[in-house]
Parts: sequence; structure tokens; C-alpha cells
Amino acid sequence: MAISQEAQIHPSAVVENGAQIGAGCIIGPFCVVGSDVVLHERVELKSHVVLTGNTEIGDETVIFSFAVIGEIPQDLKFNGENSRLVIGKRNRIREHVTMNGGTEGGGGVTKIGDDGLFMAGCHVAHDVHIGNHVIVVNSAAIAGHCMIADNVIIGGLCGIHQFVRIGKGAIIGAVSMVTNDVIPYGLVQGPRGALDGLNLVGLKRRGVARADITALRAAFQMLAQGEGAFMDRTRRLGEENESDYVQEIVDFVLGNSDRSFLTPG
Repeated sequence: MAISQEAQIHPSAVVENGAQIGAGCIIGPFCVVGSDVVLHERVELKSHVVLTGNTEIGDETVIFSFAVIGEIPQDLKFNGENSRLVIGKRNRIREHVTMNGGTEGGGGVTKIGDDGLFMAGCHVAHDVHIGNHVIVVNSAAIAGHCMIADNVIIGGLCGIHQFVRIGKGAIIGAVSMVTNDVIPYGLVQGPRGALDGLNLVGLKRRGVARADITALRAAFQMLAQGEGAFMDRTRRLGEENESDYVQEIVDFVLGNSDRSFLTPG
């Protein structure tokens, strides 16, 4: 691809030899684009953006001033091995955001899906995998090896502990520290991140059928107050369930994890 003749590059920008710049890209003043960076079509860099490392950015993503994308991981075990950052389409990456490449111990790739919004000052660490339509609010930090599913919202000033998984459609309230996995459609709030219910507002906004919402509420009640240990309740829920949404919770809890779960209080 090299540098498309249809790209607009400000004279003050530095684009190193080897960078691939797609058609319709706009690179603003004082940006730096490294030699291993690939920009697909219509990517826009405002001013003072730094793109480095083995970084690939999908169509129509916009990156705002002073973001640093693709730098080496903040991991003392990192020893210069091959490291990648792959960002999908139509993301909005706001001012001062940092995103790092992967490490050998985590598969070597940090991956961001499509249609995300990463607000000012937030951080995405090495080997994180983020799904589609995710919102990370100002100054939140996602530590290494986390898995963030589709349609998750992470509130401002949150900290997500390394290796944590956050299930589809969950919402994390502002100023929460999340140290354990969060079930799909869960609502987490409080300084130490307690599972406090379901993201009912998000479910309704996405047009989820009332029958499924009712099934999710009943499932949450069973997980909170049913007999036996949390995993036993989950297995029993899977045997009795008829909702695809509830099944997502069951599959998530019974899947592989490096951490325990936030359980209903």
C-alpha cells in the first residue's frame, strides 16, 4: 500500500519510511508515524499524535491530539520481542490515550474491535482484547491481559485488574476498582467493584425483549440467593434456562478464567 496519493499529510508531520498510509487518510500537524505502522483508508490523526511499533489501524478511526499508540508494553518482562497492536474500524481515540502492543507471554497482540470510544486519558495495556462498541471513559485504566467483550461501558477513573474478563453488555460505574471477572450484563459499582445488579438500562436501550430481561432478572436472583456455591448455582441455572441471554452468563462463568468472579451481594 505504501503512501496513497490521496492521503493528506501536513508538512510538519514525520512519516517514517515503510509506513503504509491508505487512501483518504489525514495526518495533521506534528504527528509522528513509525515505519511499521499501517493506516487503512480514511484514518484521521489530529495534531501531535504518535503512532509507533507494529500497529495497524482500521478504516475511519480518528485519533485526537497527544495520544500515544503502539508503544512498547509497560511490563518489565518485555524484552523487545515481536509485539503488535491491532485497532479496528471507526474508533474514536481521544486526547492523551495510550495503547500498548502485546507481549510474548500474552500472545503478542493487543486487539481493539470496531466502533469504540476511548475518552481522554484512558489506558489500554499489553495483551488486552476489547470487543466492539466499547466505551472507556476518561482516565480509566485497563491492565494487561484483560478481556473486554462487546457493548461494555467502563466508567471514568476505573481500574481493571490484570487478567480480568468483563462480559458482554456489562457496565462498570465510575471510580471502581475491578479485581474479578464480571458476568455479562452485570452492573458493577462502588470503590471495590461490587456486583450490584444488571445493566437494565443498557438492555432496554438495545431493544432486548421483555421476556429475556425477565429471564435475566430471575437468573441474577438465583445466582444471588440460590442454594450451594456460586458455580453450582450457575450449573443449575444452565440446566433450567431457556434464554440465550442467560446462557451467555452460564457459558461465561463456566469458561476458562485466571481470576474468580464478582458475585451478587
